[in-house]
Amino acid sequence: MDIIRVSMLGMCGVIMGFFLKGTRAEYTAFITMGIGIMILGLAVGKLEYLFQTLGNLQKSISVDQEYFYTLIKMVGITYIGQFSAGICKDAGHQATAAQIELFCKLSVMVLSMPILLALLETIQEFLT
Repeated sequence: MDIIRVSMLGMCGVIMGFFLKGTRAEYTAFITMGIGIMILGLAVGKLEYLFQTLGNLQKSISVDQEYFYTLIKMVGITYIGQFSAGICKDAGHQATAAQIELFCKLSVMVLSMPILLALLETIQEFLT
């Protein structure tokens, strides 16, 4: 039922932006930002469930806690980056959106390096 609520909220924002685009085009970016913040507010419940499930998974599997924190950071970077880039694209700033997306991809890549190195060390231990 949440997906219907979020979809309707998004469609209402698009319709409002469409009507204001002809008369007050500068307000469309604010409408997009407001709708996006409202949708992120609705997603907080989903994030709470995700963190709770990751906590349960961490308790049942003996894996370093830092890996879970890194995973959460990666998810956060991708969502915030996608949200910010989408707002920039809607405002007509495609170059800024592309730079945000590039920075987010590089940040995720940097965060994943320690995990990749640990995985390679584990594989190397099995091979020797």
